[in-house]
Amino acid sequence: MSANEKYLIVGAGFSGAVLARQLIENTDVEIHIIDERQHIAGNCHTERDTSTNIMVHTYGPHIFNTNRQDVWDYISRFGEFHPFINRVKAEVEGQIYSMPVNLHTINQFFKTTLNPQQARHLIEQKANSLIEEPQNFEEQALKFLGPELYYAFFYGYTKKQWGCEPSELPASILKRLPLRFTYDDNYYNAHYQGIPINGYTEIVRNILNHERIKVSTGVAFDHSMSNLYNHVFYSGPIDRYFEYKLGRLSYRTVTFERSEAEGDHLGNAVINYPDANVAYTRIHEHKHFTPWEKHDKTVYFKEYSKETMENDTPYYPKRLAADMNIFERYLALARTQSKISFIGRLGTYKYMNMDQAIGEILDFSQEVISSRQKNQPIPALSQNI
Repeated sequence: MSANEKYLIVGAGFSGAVLARQLIENTDVEIHIIDERQHIAGNCHTERDTSTNIMVHTYGPHIFNTNRQDVWDYISRFGEFHPFINRVKAEVEGQIYSMPVNLHTINQFFKTTLNPQQARHLIEQKANSLIEEPQNFEEQALKFLGPELYYAFFYGYTKKQWGCEPSELPASILKRLPLRFTYDDNYYNAHYQGIPINGYTEIVRNILNHERIKVSTGVAFDHSMSNLYNHVFYSGPIDRYFEYKLGRLSYRTVTFERSEAEGDHLGNAVINYPDANVAYTRIHEHKHFTPWEKHDKTVYFKEYSKETMENDTPYYPKRLAADMNIFERYLALARTQSKISFIGRLGTYKYMNMDQAIGEILDFSQEVISSRQKNQPIPALSQNI
């Protein structure tokens, strides 16, 4: 590989930052990262609230959790993590329940005192055994939970979150949500769980701290930039890159309503609001994400989900059937391109948590390094796509 090769990475979130660091440490290149926002770290950006000095997750809560040893070892290189267990609650018809659905939730909801075996038997009786192979979110829930728990905890929340009937969503979305017949209310089932003591932005800043990585914020990608670099890695929406020539993919975005108060407002980091008559999906109170800090004031945010419009920041790929038909055509088009690779949640139109995004980009970076060592073209897409 030529020592003067220059790569452009579009997007300074975890995908772009980790790829930059991997390539810098394993190849002789120079890298320029641009981001149209005025900050690094993408949707994981954290900063101190100016009024309360609480560390705020600007684009909503992020609790790092993973079972991949290599991912945990990698991110731990760049900042210290404090153990954190996310214990989500849900308010349903004026009652507070424990999430995810566990033995406490079941007993409280059905007003019983069942042991694990009895609770399992109850749910088996309520579950729809006639659904052999669930074809969508709603069928998966009914087969998994039965109608009472589904309509109480998932139907309204899901409809607000995704802006469509749950029967239009793939069954795979619900497979990420556990059902437990113990009193374990840890929202995640991962070996490593924590929050960086000094926030995610510091982690990303440390990843990018290298003399051969240049970072420019407040700079939007323009196709003419491609002529200045040997290769471009693009983490923006794939349909935007192709100027929507095959149609627009649908995404959900979120907005936040900020409030502050004295003392404590929720008594918890996150409370979900599944009831359909409540406009927001959840409230998060950020002082509870850093229990090792002490603050007299508090700041909390009501979170609203909406369809992504032209000037909105896309968060969640919807991946409805019509979207996937369009996306497959964009994938085919992407594979015909040279000097461009598509990465990250938006570039690959795939929902990924932080650890998944890091794991995928660690794997993809090895593909890139290997292709350059063999003097082969850099792949446009990861083999995992």
